Amino acid sequence: MTKLADLKKRLMENPEFRDEYAAADAELALVEELVRARAKAKLTQAELAERIGTTQSAVARLEGGKVSPSIATLRRYAEATGSRLCVSLECG
Repeated sequence: MTKLADLKKRLMENPEFRDEYAAADAELALVEELVRARAKAKLTQAELAERIGTTQSAVARLEGGKVSPSIATLRRYAEATGSRLCVSLECG
């Protein structure tokens, strides 16, 4: 049986897999930041939804990574949680 680390190492040799892995990793990082910001603001999903003018289920989908949010949505989310939205592109 192949260890998970060995499998990942082999898969990462494939440039297409590497790109997809990086994209998924970035999306997961965003979701973690969203949940962290809401928790720090001590808001429930329902309370946050009310502040940004949407439903609790929409916030759940956003925090679950099931949708790709617009910059406007991220901005409203940040403002509602007392956070600041920072977007960056990295080259390399």
